[in-house]
Amino acid sequence: MSATNPASSFTQSVYEQLRIKLLNGSLRPGEKLKISDLCEVLSANLSAVREALSRLTSEGLVVSEPQRGFRAAPITADDLRYLTEARIHIEGLCIERAIKLGGITWETGIVAALHTLLRTPRFGKVTEEWAIAHNDFHRALVAACDNSWLIRMREMLAMQGERYRWLSVTTASKKRDLDKEHSKLSEAILARNCQLATKLMKAHLLLTTEILLQAGFVDDRVKVARSASSTHKHGSRARTRRVSVPRSALRAPTGGN
Repeated sequence: MSATNPASSFTQSVYEQLRIKLLNGSLRPGEKLKISDLCEVLSANLSAVREALSRLTSEGLVVSEPQRGFRAAPITADDLRYLTEARIHIEGLCIERAIKLGGITWETGIVAALHTLLRTPRFGKVTEEWAIAHNDFHRALVAACDNSWLIRMREMLAMQGERYRWLSVTTASKKRDLDKEHSKLSEAILARNCQLATKLMKAHLLLTTEILLQAGFVDDRVKVARSASSTHKHGSRARTRRVSVPRSALRAPTGGN
């Protein structure tokens, strides 16, 4: 007899579909989420959609407004800055614990993840395969951290970071050598140089944020979200670009690595 609950599996599927739509911009930042519309689009019942929205609210991807329902969480330049600040602190703590506790298996995992990342082509952009390898590499760096709460927080913050990454519709104006950044970061961690490793991680995250802010996509996306309804009323389509988000790269946090 199968232990799988069909109702539970269906609700999980609805949650995953909504999560992907929020991450890749199919559901625009700030957009009102009408449960009846979502039920129709996802061919889901009211209960499954409500449960999915509640889970996504706890993850920060959806905002629940009293007497007004649900809305896709907005994105702003300040939110990106605060997110980066939080990521720097949490990544630093995870790195510190991992360096203190990590053994041969952890080190081997980092080497393997870096090798995969460096050998995965990007073709001048973020490909699905590269995104998977990139997330796996960053998870490998902190895999030896024994604090499950730090890991959960890190996963949640990293997921929010992916939301910004995949919503970006412009090409970075500042040149950067990602392979070099990742290699130097792994070298510092494998050398158990916590001070250097946290410094490099901070620079890595700050540079990404700087590029996104300079590109100006954050404010543009907010404007698009706010004007979407009026644009559709005039019979035209908002000029936004939707990107394909790899399900495996953006899988829900599991509470550990």
